[in-house]
Amino acid sequence: MRKPLVMGNWKLNGSKDMAKSLVAGLRSELSNNTACNVAIAPPVVYLDFVKHQLDGSNIILGAQDVGVNLSGAYTGEVSVEMLKDIGVTHVIIGHSERRTYHKESDEFIAKKFGVIKEAGLVPVLCIGETEAENEAGQTQAVCARQIDAVIKALGVQAFNGAVIAYEPVWAIGTGKSATPAQAQAVHKFIRDHIAKQDAKVAQQVIIQYGGSVNDKNAAELFTQPDIDGALVGGASLKADAFATIVKAAEQAKK
Repeated sequence: MRKPLVMGNWKLNGSKDMAKSLVAGLRSELSNNTACNVAIAPPVVYLDFVKHQLDGSNIILGAQDVGVNLSGAYTGEVSVEMLKDIGVTHVIIGHSERRTYHKESDEFIAKKFGVIKEAGLVPVLCIGETEAENEAGQTQAVCARQIDAVIKALGVQAFNGAVIAYEPVWAIGTGKSATPAQAQAVHKFIRDHIAKQDAKVAQQVIIQYGGSVNDKNAAELFTQPDIDGALVGGASLKADAFATIVKAAEQAKK
């Protein structure tokens, strides 16, 4: 039985005061015995601060990105070993904002995936199509291409213990969201695509939905059989809304 993961991506938001208040709110709203895993990914400069705020809770510390180099003359980069050193266990890679603004290729993202796995951490691989690709009927082809880059570089076994976040680009931060049926169809395609290589790997991989997930639409999304939680953007900045999403994930898997 897959345990859902609800992960909050704070993106470029936050301050010490905000982080302290938000974590305190989550700790009061959520019990330590949740039926789903819960993670938050603050900006890198607040990771250590947030780690201390999380002490004694079951909330997982995640990072929003990582470099491919472990050390050396790479000004501004952060290595996977540095993230591991301060307690990060999950690392988001391949987010559409990184693909778009930083021109990260499928192959480069696969390289990050390998670095994360090598360090014993959990990659959270974001995949998904743009609005134009969706309208052109290319959703499956895009998702397959982005997954296949990892399989080609590392083998399908790399998805053991990993997370995939299906995030249709047209639904991120737009208020639009795929219907539960649309999202389920893509999640099933992703699982079936991996199953062609290895059914056991496909069965255990966590596939989250992301794209304007909020406290209003989460419950219906989570009732779908192949949706294992969510990667949450804006709603993760509000303790009550994020807690409602977590509770919806718990309820759906009872």
